[in-house]
Parts: sequence; structure tokens; C-alpha cells
Amino acid sequence: MLNFFSRLKDRTKWSWQGLVATWRDEYSFRVWGYANLISAVLAVWLPISGAERGLILVMGVLVLVAELFNTAIERAVDYTSTDHHPLAGLAKDAASAAVALTAIAAGIAWAVALIGLI
Repeated sequence: MLNFFSRLKDRTKWSWQGLVATWRDEYSFRVWGYANLISAVLAVWLPISGAERGLILVMGVLVLVAELFNTAIERAVDYTSTDHHPLAGLAKDAASAAVALTAIAAGIAWAVALIGLI
């Protein structure tokens, strides 16, 4: 059991380091973070259902998760080689598209919640 808690402590430390480094180094992650802060405040303030509020909050977190994956892929590709390669570009583009699609899904959740207010 001690091994479990020791490993949990290490995993938590590494995860926090990754989050802090991404916040520090990636402008787009900070932008999404601030957008999520505004989104969360509005989701709590507006008279929407608990399910809608929960979906909006979860979708905001998923956008951040997608951006973390995007950052990881970009860094791994850039570390592997500085040469331009079509497959490297496709990998980066796919990761970016994942962020975009997740953001669209979050926008749809907001649209559904706001249409319900009308």
C-alpha cells in the first residue's frame, strides 16, 4: 500500500509539472484556460439546468485536455527532428484538429443551453 501512495505522489507531481510547463510555455493553453474561466462563471451564473452546467464544465476541461495532447504531440515531433516532414505536419495538424473539434463540441453544448433559455 505504501508503494501505491509513493507512486501516486510521483504521478501527481509529474502531472502538475506538465500542467505548469504547458501553462507557462503555450499561449493557446492559457487562452483556453481563460476562456474556460469565463465559461465556468457564466455556466454557474446563468439559469441553466444542472445537466447543462455539468456538460459545459466538462467540455471546457476536455478542450484543455485536447490542448495538452496537442502540445505533447508538437513537442515530441519537434524533439524528434527539426526537418520538415509531411507526416510530422500531418500529426501536428491532426492534434490541432482534435482541439478544434473539442472546442466545437463545447460550443454546441453552450448553444443547446442558451437555446433552452429562449
